Amino acid sequence: MIDEKDLKIIEILRKNARSPLTDIAATLNVSESTIRKRVKTLEDNGIIKQYTIVVDPVSLGFNSVSLVGFDVEPTHFLDAAIKLTEFPEVKFVATSTGDHMIMTEIWLKDSRELGKFITEKIGSLEGVHRVCPAVIMERLKG
Repeated sequence: MIDEKDLKIIEILRKNARSPLTDIAATLNVSESTIRKRVKTLEDNGIIKQYTIVVDPVSLGFNSVSLVGFDVEPTHFLDAAIKLTEFPEVKFVATSTGDHMIMTEIWLKDSRELGKFITEKIGSLEGVHRVCPAVIMERLKG
């Protein structure tokens, strides 16, 4: 069971996965070995699954970052979701309830490439009958 200290450790690591354990220990007023053990337990229990980086897609030349919702025939739902994970342009895939059955984040060089990607690659996926792109203008958090 996680407690308040574990939640604080998680919050610190979510803001900066490279936070030194000594800094976390000082912030929480505990020893570095205590933090090390807690982080290890959080990892072993699958609460912390991985450490990652956040990059700015525009700095990498991806000027068209879009959230794209897909509606798919129920018989092709899982196959379409799995196929979407195989495209390198698709950075995130999740199944969902609500407006769309599948939600993705897609990075491309420009809006022309987005149109081409939707037409040529998404259009070839069996069972996809509606594609709803929303271009991100500015990311404010996350």
